[in-house]
This record gives sequence, C-alpha cells and structure tokens, in this order.
Amino acid sequence: MKDELIDVLDENGVKTGEVLSRKEIHKKGLWHRAIVVAIINENNEILLQQRSSNKEKNANMWDISVAGHISTGQDSLSAAAREINEEVAVNLGYNVDIKDFRYMYSFRKKQKYSEDFIEKQFYDFFILRKNDLKLENIKFQESEVQAIKFCSITELRELIENNKIVERNEVYSELENYIFKMI
Repeated sequence: MKDELIDVLDENGVKTGEVLSRKEIHKKGLWHRAIVVAIINENNEILLQQRSSNKEKNANMWDISVAGHISTGQDSLSAAAREINEEVAVNLGYNVDIKDFRYMYSFRKKQKYSEDFIEKQFYDFFILRKNDLKLENIKFQESEVQAIKFCSITELRELIENNKIVERNEVYSELENYIFKMI
C-alpha cells in the first residue's frame, strides 16, 4: 500500500504548497490536517473503535468513532466520509451532504511519540447522527480496528479516567456538551 500524500500546512493552518507522504510529515514534525468524527446513535451512544494492535501509536486503545488524515486536495467532509467507509463501513452513499454532518469546531494539537514520529495536526471535529445503527451490521477494517462498541457518556468518562481511550479531551468535552443538549 502506498503512503498517503498530505498537504503541509504552516502554523496557522494555511497550505504551504508542499505535499509529502504521511510518514515524511510525521518524521519531520510538520503541520497537517486531520478529521475526527463521533458517530452517535438514536440512544445518544457514541460508536467507539478499538485500535488495532498493529497501529504505530495508541495500539489497542479505544478511540472515537473515526479519525484520520486529510489527503492532499481533499476537503474535511470528503475525508470524513472516506475514513468512515474505510474504518467502520458506515454507508453514507456516494454523495456526502453537509446536512449529514454537524461541524463542531477545529483545534490543533502537538504530540511527540518518538524521534521519528511527531504529530502537529489541525483537527476538524464533526458529529454524525445515524439512527438504526446495529453493531452486527457494521464491518470494520481489521488492519485498523480490532473491535467496536457503543458507549454512553458515563462509560466514556470511565474510559477517560482509566486511560483506556486515546487522549482527545477537546473532543470529549464538546461531545459531552452536545449529548446533554440532546437529552
């Protein structure tokens, strides 16, 4: 599989015109953009995925429904739909309509995992509400994901407190506010 090509950004999130592989961007610690999508069912439960043991970071940890890089030339919504279909195969159809996603906000984060793996990412956070979503009908990409489950806000808090979920506190607090408004 070829390494994904990604647009390099400056510290303000503006494209520099440079395009590098995902591996090279992380090795050099350059800014780039990613998406995070929380998929929520009609019971206000959040779909979580357990990351594969083969992942280079956060292996075996629980994570938000979908997260991934925005490929070069791609917009956030297209990347969100692609990542959903790749990782958890929630069928959105061929056309992604803005009404399917609720854009929450963007944030940036820096993390150093090793000398050769530095993340400097701008994240675009979306919520996707899907009714009649059943775990047994969701197919997931086994190279990326080893398990999936729905969890309540209470269960999410427990995962956070026990350090069993990828650290995305910016997302979790906003997600909690959103769900409490829906109840």
